[in-house]
Amino acid sequence: MTMDVRLARIDDRLIHGQVATSWTKATGINRILVVSDAVAKDELRKKLLKQAAPLGVGVNVITVDKLTEIWTNPKYDVFKAMLLFTNPHDVKRVVDGGVDLKSINIGGMSYSEGKQMVTTAIAVDQADADAFDYLASKGIELEARKVIADKKEDMISILKNKGFLK
Repeated sequence: MTMDVRLARIDDRLIHGQVATSWTKATGINRILVVSDAVAKDELRKKLLKQAAPLGVGVNVITVDKLTEIWTNPKYDVFKAMLLFTNPHDVKRVVDGGVDLKSINIGGMSYSEGKQMVTTAIAVDQADADAFDYLASKGIELEARKVIADKKEDMISILKNKGFLK
């Protein structure tokens, strides 16, 4: 057995209203694992994330390497987990490290210099697109969906339509 991952999501806002309410209820999780080297080093951000979690849901902020390390540890099989990432590169690292993910929900990636908006909530650059392409090549479903009520959209189709992928 391994950890029961109910949702793996990329959203650089991490724990916010939508995650704390609708995604948590819909997935029936008992643990949120924020997987980010940068956030794991930021004590204030870790404290704020733990406070943002809904009642009854534990939060751990861990590094990418820590997730690959604990993935097969039976001690964590009790977790009905939501994995939260800030970017597709960290997801690629955990997949390469042996973490078996079937589907990734892409909820939000903020615009910054050098990135292009591909949906109302997702901005990518070529490196992001290549990381998504790699994940898709591993048979992982990539669905762009900001809120649970939205229709699932295939991230690879979006990237092809915007000229990032052939």
